[in-house]
Amino acid sequence: MPQVFKTLYPTTRVIIDCTEIPNERPSSLALNSKCYSTYKSTHTFKSLVGIAPHGALIFISSLYTGSMSDVEITKLCGLVELLEEGDSIMADKGFVLNNVLSGTGITVNTPPFLMNKGQFTKQEVEETQTIAGLRIHVERHIRRVKEFHLFDRPIPLSMVGSINQIWTVANIMTLFRGPLVKQWQ
Repeated sequence: MPQVFKTLYPTTRVIIDCTEIPNERPSSLALNSKCYSTYKSTHTFKSLVGIAPHGALIFISSLYTGSMSDVEITKLCGLVELLEEGDSIMADKGFVLNNVLSGTGITVNTPPFLMNKGQFTKQEVEETQTIAGLRIHVERHIRRVKEFHLFDRPIPLSMVGSINQIWTVANIMTLFRGPLVKQWQ
């Protein structure tokens, strides 16, 4: 485990983030609304990806419909069941996992919320910058997957049966492109 994690976040087992890939617009109204992502303003599939603190890819969820929240996907994908009591997850502010992790002994490290305070304290700003600096590696992994340009165009609905396998292979292929994390500070 890199020294920065040993010092600041020693129980971190996984750093997570969700990403979306576009898919064709379904003709079914029910499926149409389930696939529509308000964040991307289009129809998408969505997946959760996790990397270890040292930068290795350790978790790839199945693809879910674009309307599902990051929290719902985290709850359903099986990641929490793989973790142990005392572990922690590092994520961005969108992952409000208190209810999902309740009673598991697993914690989540996210940047602080502003709430009604007006502005962050100096300590909160530093914590936000630290977590953002450590989380950048999961975002780099996602970028590397998308650099294959397999998901630039909307996924045809005729590929729904095999898109999970293609998504998984694309994630694994990034492991052959050299190290994600060259050097920790």
